[in-house]
Amino acid sequence: MTRLILVLGDQLSAGLSALAEADPNTDCVVMAEVAAEAEYVPHHPKKIALVLAAMRKFAEQLRRAGWRVAYSRLDDPDTGGSVDDELLRRAGETGATEVLVTTPGEWRLIGQLRELPLKVRLLPDTRFIASRRDFEDWAKGRSQLRMEWFYRDMRRKTGLLMEGNQPAGGSWNYDAENRKRPPSGHQFPAPMQFAPDSVTAEVLDLVAARFDASFGTLRPFWFATDRVQALQALDHFITEALPLFGDYQDAMLTGERFLYHSVLSVYLNLGLLEPLEVCRAAEQAWRQGHAPLNAVEGFIRQIIGWREFVRGIYFLEGAGYTASNALGHQRDLPTFYWGGETRMTCIREAVSQTRDEAYAHHIQRLMITGNFALLAGVDPQQVHEWYLAVYADAFEWVEAPNTIGMSQFADGGIVASKPYVSSGAYINRMSDHCKTCAYDVKAKTGDRACPFNLLYWSFLDRHRDRFASNPRMGNMYRTWERMDPDQRRTILSDADTLLARLDGGDIV
Repeated sequence: MTRLILVLGDQLSAGLSALAEADPNTDCVVMAEVAAEAEYVPHHPKKIALVLAAMRKFAEQLRRAGWRVAYSRLDDPDTGGSVDDELLRRAGETGATEVLVTTPGEWRLIGQLRELPLKVRLLPDTRFIASRRDFEDWAKGRSQLRMEWFYRDMRRKTGLLMEGNQPAGGSWNYDAENRKRPPSGHQFPAPMQFAPDSVTAEVLDLVAARFDASFGTLRPFWFATDRVQALQALDHFITEALPLFGDYQDAMLTGERFLYHSVLSVYLNLGLLEPLEVCRAAEQAWRQGHAPLNAVEGFIRQIIGWREFVRGIYFLEGAGYTASNALGHQRDLPTFYWGGETRMTCIREAVSQTRDEAYAHHIQRLMITGNFALLAGVDPQQVHEWYLAVYADAFEWVEAPNTIGMSQFADGGIVASKPYVSSGAYINRMSDHCKTCAYDVKAKTGDRACPFNLLYWSFLDRHRDRFASNPRMGNMYRTWERMDPDQRRTILSDADTLLARLDGGDIV
């Protein structure tokens, strides 16, 4: 009896559990480019093109390996509007009554599959180091779920950067060494870029015609779209960028969009690369003396620590997690997130880079766009949908905890022990943006005061009842209390004026 083997656009791995469970002699792989997946949020054109090109290439790889693949293209008039539609269509063609699928990384899709009038077997996604059950067992009985403790257990489990039972170098975490600003005139290696082949070029034409009104620049397009290219991108990063990745990973420079960042999250989250192979390549570079420990540890922590941790949180918290709004924020997302005009250089740089590359690194996301949204009291659901839409590596299992939890503190502290907010001083310390900004990063009041300065104190004041007793925020509140009362009133008044201008559609 034929079974349908559903392979989704972020499951492009030869070792996928659904494929491992299937029989290529009798079963039929179903892959579908459908409007519902391209449009449930307004995805960046580059992201859509990346997924479709990689899907087409993976389907051909499966065919060459002997699989029967029923592939539906977005521009085929017979293609249904959703994954559900395509499964029902293929079931009618083949007589199949059962679907095997590696559990999707979005509760939305899991719910849809469970409603199908077919037998659906959801198989564990074995591409992660910690299974969902592993994470549940780790979390059980803990009063707080903190990534650092989880990360240490993942180091012990994998043996990465371990010397017996102890961490290499005597410390688990070298983050304190990873906050440097590059010297003036420093030259950075770009991520490896790939000219579109015939498959990708065809997809680019399709996306250009169908999604021409979407936020984001489609061309030039340079992402890897198959495993061979992704492995080349990994080798390039290890050789050219990893040695200085640690030192400058938190820096932000005008016109420098990648610094030493790998951009490998794009390929990891599609399934073109495996987390352990990436981490072991980085570890080998350290053991061979090619890259220092602070760089390699910081890179590996992002993968076996943070990436695995947020996936665990997403499934542990359930389908309602993305609706969390612990701080009660309701403001609409400002238009400058979609390319509208702004006088803030840091926001303009982060958004224009996002528009052009479908990529921004973690500090740009957390401490520029995320920080402003949190300080301004923007509805976290709108922030969540923006991040999910605009970044090529954004799939809900990884994006939602980073946004709802880490960035917006909308989950009330499940992910983070305090909100990640800062004034303009942090941005000035970690970037060169303030030098060319219309605002004065040192001004605390007045028309030229950096909006981050005004909104920072306004945020702390209006959420005093929640955060004043937080031990990690005591110094912030003590500084606020030491200010002259008239200065505090002026700051809050200027912040209210700024927010009113924002709500009114004025250029901020």
